[in-house]
Amino acid sequence: MDSKEEIYKRIPHRPPFLWVDRIVSITKNSIETMMEIPEDLDIFSGHYPGKPLMPGVLLCEAAFQTGSLLISEIYLEDDRENKGVPVLTRINGAKFKRAVKPGDTISVIVTIKERVGPAWFMKGKVLVDGKTAVTVNFACAIAEI
Repeated sequence: MDSKEEIYKRIPHRPPFLWVDRIVSITKNSIETMMEIPEDLDIFSGHYPGKPLMPGVLLCEAAFQTGSLLISEIYLEDDRENKGVPVLTRINGAKFKRAVKPGDTISVIVTIKERVGPAWFMKGKVLVDGKTAVTVNFACAIAEI
C-alpha cells in the first residue's frame, strides 16, 4: 500500500503540497509513513539560505496528512466519497527538537489517542535518522469540502 496512487485514494492532497511519499504500516490505531525531503525544494532558497532547513510547519503538515490517511483508511473505507474528508481542526503543543535538512528522509508516526463524536485526537511524531524532530498533538474531523 505504499504507492502514490494509494495515497491519492485516501486524501485530497497533491504535489506540491503532499508531504507523504509512502505508507509503511497501518494498524487499528496507528500509522507510519515516510517522506524523502527533496534537495531542490524551492522553499530552501528562502528558508535559511546557505543553511537550509525544512520548515517546522511543513513537518507538522506531514503528521496531519499522515493522520488523515489513518482516518481515511480505518474509518472511511466504505463509501468514502459520500462522507467527506479528514480536515485539521486543532493543533496543540508542537515541539521542535531537531532540524530536518534537504535530502533527509523523515518517518512520521501518528497514533489515535481518542475519538469523540466526529473528532479524532491524535499524537504525531516526526523522526529523522531515528531521532525525534517534531512532536505535535492535533485533531481532525470529517468535513465536506
